[in-house]
Amino acid sequence: MLKNLWHFVLLSIFSCNVSSLTLQGTVTTTDGEPVFEAVITAVGTAKNKPSLTTSLRTIDQRNREFVSHILAIHAGESVIFPNSDNIQHHVYSFSPTNSFEIQLYKGMPAKPISFDKAGIVVLGCNIHDWMVGYVYVTDAPYFTQTDAKGAWTLNLPADDYTLTLWHPNLDSTNNVQIQQIKLNAEKTAPLEQKVTLKTTSRTGKPPAEDSQNPVY
Repeated sequence: MLKNLWHFVLLSIFSCNVSSLTLQGTVTTTDGEPVFEAVITAVGTAKNKPSLTTSLRTIDQRNREFVSHILAIHAGESVIFPNSDNIQHHVYSFSPTNSFEIQLYKGMPAKPISFDKAGIVVLGCNIHDWMVGYVYVTDAPYFTQTDAKGAWTLNLPADDYTLTLWHPNLDSTNNVQIQQIKLNAEKTAPLEQKVTLKTTSRTGKPPAEDSQNPVY
């Protein structure tokens, strides 16, 4: 069980080629447990931006969960919502930036959903109340997510950056933590941050199976 503090460790490792520097970090709980799928974004001061390409992304529904639980995408990308369960789902979002609805279906829906505006899109299922997922739509030029070990990597040009950490369980304004960082060819000391978790949060996972909770 996670305690109510997260331990966010930012470790900067720089290459000799200043045109492309590697920034790495790890997000863990105070117990050392990795935090999976946290979103990291980086916005610099330079006017030149990287060329962005859009692709079709996927959030599946397996064992009555959204997989991925959190998906970060660029504004303008589309997401397809296949249903790999042998039961029907009814996917929707009332989020003001990108509201949509896919009524009861199995298998592959007729078309993907396009997300054109930056913002947090909260997903739900009209059949299974516990199902919750998130599409983090960003217009930041650089972003990534933590892996199963809580680690992340960004390749960035030298610049001054506003670095953000977002996860739906962070007990802070807009569930985000902000860090200013100067990225150059010099090695810096690791930066550490601690943030408080919400006392309660929806995990998106189904309740325990028992006779009072049949599969449907």
